[in-house]
This record gives sequence, structure tokens and C-alpha cells, in this order.
Amino acid sequence: MKRRTLMKLTAATSLALSMMHGPAFADAHVDPIVIGAVAPKTGPLAGGSTVSHWPNIALWAGQINARGGLNVGGTMHPVEIIEYDDQTNPGETIKAVQRLATQDEADFILAPYGTGLNIAAAPIFARYGYPQITSTAITDQVAELSAQFPNMFFTLGGSKGLAEGAVEVLVNLRDAGDIGSKVAMVNVADAFGIELAAAARPALEAAGFDIVYDSSYPLGTQDLSPVVKGAANAGPDAFLAWSYPGDTFALTELSQIEGMDVKVFYTAVGASFPAYYGRFGAAAENIIGAGGVNADSQAFQDYRAAHMAATGAEPDYWASAMMYSSLQVLEQAIEGAGTIDRAVVSQYIKDNAFETVVGTIDFDAQNNNASFWTVGQWQDGVFRGVASTGREGAVDVKIKTGWE
Repeated sequence: MKRRTLMKLTAATSLALSMMHGPAFADAHVDPIVIGAVAPKTGPLAGGSTVSHWPNIALWAGQINARGGLNVGGTMHPVEIIEYDDQTNPGETIKAVQRLATQDEADFILAPYGTGLNIAAAPIFARYGYPQITSTAITDQVAELSAQFPNMFFTLGGSKGLAEGAVEVLVNLRDAGDIGSKVAMVNVADAFGIELAAAARPALEAAGFDIVYDSSYPLGTQDLSPVVKGAANAGPDAFLAWSYPGDTFALTELSQIEGMDVKVFYTAVGASFPAYYGRFGAAAENIIGAGGVNADSQAFQDYRAAHMAATGAEPDYWASAMMYSSLQVLEQAIEGAGTIDRAVVSQYIKDNAFETVVGTIDFDAQNNNASFWTVGQWQDGVFRGVASTGREGAVDVKIKTGWE
């Protein structure tokens, strides 16, 4: 079902934004800028999108409308959000984007959630000339996709960088004498997990690690106990899972049940969720996972406070800020270009740099080549960045000492 609504401000949002300048409301006679949003609210990826994707749209739209709208050539336009649930189904993603473009006549459409759904929808975005600023797509096909889809932009980095970041952490711990060389690795069998596992294998082998267990599982698998049992029986020193949120939670719980007491336990998407620490508490301490943030930076602290005030929930410590930054890029591009002409806005994105909550984003051949976090770790209840391609604020990684 479609939900078509002009995003309205809650009292909490208004309070959080009270120091922002500009008129409280746009001219009632000015047409809103219609923005479409397609992502899972149901299905296997709903757990991730309801943490990292949808709340940031609500926050951003509320902020825009609180200051009177987007300034397009000197006229303030409120934003109107049209939402669709794609049910974690690529076919539904495609249909929803098509409907937004042809029936709803959306001025802009936000990129979907996840690697596979973004790739599935890319031809529709390209057909109608919409800029597709991805924030949760990780792929080493950036060059090929950028050439095929000239309005598709990537902010989160590639599979190789993320995988090699995890391997770098393992190498440093092994060289310090903290772990051995046996690694168990599993992955979800979709575009995200397959690419990351494919990038990790040669990196691990080149670094001298012995992959003692290597298995995949279908997206949406309900019973992961055979996977965990197989990994535990292999006696690894480190466990790597290229997983989505549902898998991440299940693999962590089952690993405790099976007593897989490794010194490095890595799960990918979902490890950075506040709910992950809420679920596992002290057992989550020193678990590592994909991404991270400089949790002590003022920019992140301000963003976190606004997110909590507007949505009543904490952002995660990785993809949430990246999602919000993609919205900041769109906002700055529309206002900077002074038009809602999609071709002009897309070219503006290519030609300019953008200041965001995660730092400067400057696209080179449609790829954000700026530094980004690759690995984070739960330390004293905060998921802190421990490895990156050049970000400031990294802390030293710690080995895991049991599940207590």
C-alpha cells in the first residue's frame, strides 16, 4: 500500500530544530517537491531498513519543512514524501520506482535499501533520469554500473575495501600474537554477501590465513544452526560473517549456544545497531562488524541527538549516517543547482563536493573515493570505528574474551 503524506513535524522534531534559521512554513501556494521512497518495510531486509533507512527520511523531511522547505532559485518549497514497501522483493522495487516515475510523477526518488535492490532498480532510475544516490549499496562493480547508469552514485565504498579492512584487523591481531591463522567464513547468498566473500577469500589467503570453513546460506534462511555448527566444529580462531541484520542476530545467538569461543567474531550489517547491543549486552563487547563511525565527533553527536528527538530511536553506528549524508547531498545539489531539473541536479552532483555528517563527499566517476570506515567494534557499549581507509578517530581493536 502507498502512503502519500506531507511530512509533518512532531513536537520533538520542532524542539530539536528550534535553533535552525528560516521560515517555519513555505508559502501555502507553492507546490511541494514530491520525493519518492522505496524500501523494505516487510521481508528479510525490513529489519535493516527500519533502522537505517526510513527514520532518516523522516528526520530529513522534517528538518527541511521546519525551515520552510528547499530553496529552489529563491523560492521555498516543502517536500512531500511518497513511500512504498517493496517487501524485499526486487520485482516490487522495480514496480514501485516505475509507479513513482509515471503515475505519482515524483520530482526525485531516493535510492532503495541494500545492494541487490539498488542494482535491480538502476535501469528504471536511468530510464527516467533520476539521480540514484545509493547509501547502502556495496559493490566492486562501481565502474561498470557507473558507465551503464550515468546518474547512479555510490557513497559506501566497495566490497574489496570492506573485506580487506576486516582482513587487515585479523593480520594485526595475528602479528601481535593474539590470534592464530584459522578462519571460518559464511555469507548470505545475495549480491552483497557473495561479493564480499569473493573479495575476502583471496585477501585471507594472500595474508596466510587458513579458511577452515566456508559456507553460504540463502537470504531469509530461518535456521542457521547447521552453518554455525559447521563453523564451530572447524575450530577457528576467527569467525567472519558477511550477513544482513536478521542473520547477524541469529548467528550471534547460535554461536553462544554452540560455544564457538573465538577471539574475533565479525558479523556485517546489523552489528552496529543499538538494538544489537541491547539484545546481547555484555556478550556483544569486543564483537567487530562492518562500518563504524567516529562516535565522539561533534558532527555525529549532533546528528544522533536530532535523530533521537525526531524519531524516538538511536541511529545505528554506520549506515544511518551514510543514509542521512546521501539526503544531504541531494538537498545541497537541488539548492545549489537552483532547479528541480533532474539532469541539471545530476550534473551538479558530479561537479561538486558536499559537506555531510560523515565528512566531505566528492564523487569521482560517480564513486565516493573519500575515506570511509571499514570495521567497527563494540567497546563499553559504543560501536567505534577501528579501521578505515583514512578516517580520523579510530580506536585500537580488542580481542574477544568469551561471551560473558
